[in-house]
Amino acid sequence: MKPLVLPDIETYAEAHSMTESEVCRRLRKETDRTMKFPQMVVGPLEGAFLKVMAMSVGAKRVLEIGTFTGYSALCFAESLPADGEVITCDIDPESTAMAQRFWAQSPHGSKIHLRLAPALETMRQLSGPFDLIFIDADKANYVHYFRWALDLISDRGVILIDNVLWGGDVVKSPAPDTNTEAIQELNRLVHAEPRVSAVLVTIRDGIFLIKPRPSSKANIQAAQQQAQQ
Repeated sequence: MKPLVLPDIETYAEAHSMTESEVCRRLRKETDRTMKFPQMVVGPLEGAFLKVMAMSVGAKRVLEIGTFTGYSALCFAESLPADGEVITCDIDPESTAMAQRFWAQSPHGSKIHLRLAPALETMRQLSGPFDLIFIDADKANYVHYFRWALDLISDRGVILIDNVLWGGDVVKSPAPDTNTEAIQELNRLVHAEPRVSAVLVTIRDGIFLIKPRPSSKANIQAAQQQAQQ
């Protein structure tokens, strides 16, 4: 991942944001030491952003697409009330085994429930609403994840999608690879979607912050109910 923010600015922002928990710090260090792509961890600054977003919407149920070593899932769990729930989806037994080891070390780990299966299969089986949905998985399915997220998000909730600047490659035309092309398609789709209000935030590798418009969300739910009758 290409850095988009100067390192000293990133460090300053981290220093003036919520401090990561000791368990998160140890998990991040272990990921750096042992995993092939440790940069996939969201890190302290984005982790603080995720926690504040969950607190801002009063989240009790969080759905995460893409677990990796469990750092962001733990950030969410730490921000939820005692009866809160994080459902996190992944297909990698190795990275999620590390995640589960560290979740077990946290008093908030019991809030996290791993679904080890393709995320689209899991999303089709879930019942909403969720108060926050975080998408940070394979880029080829970003559009599909977003469309399913629209069906599962609560009226008060937010959808967050990570890596939407993709190291700056999204500004290139033609796209240099299929991942960039998929993210460009997702960004166009979100921008044009009349049922949401969205802002692309330049934190780390870019995060789309997406808020369903309440009237549109009600229309979606009404259409779902009619289809089930």
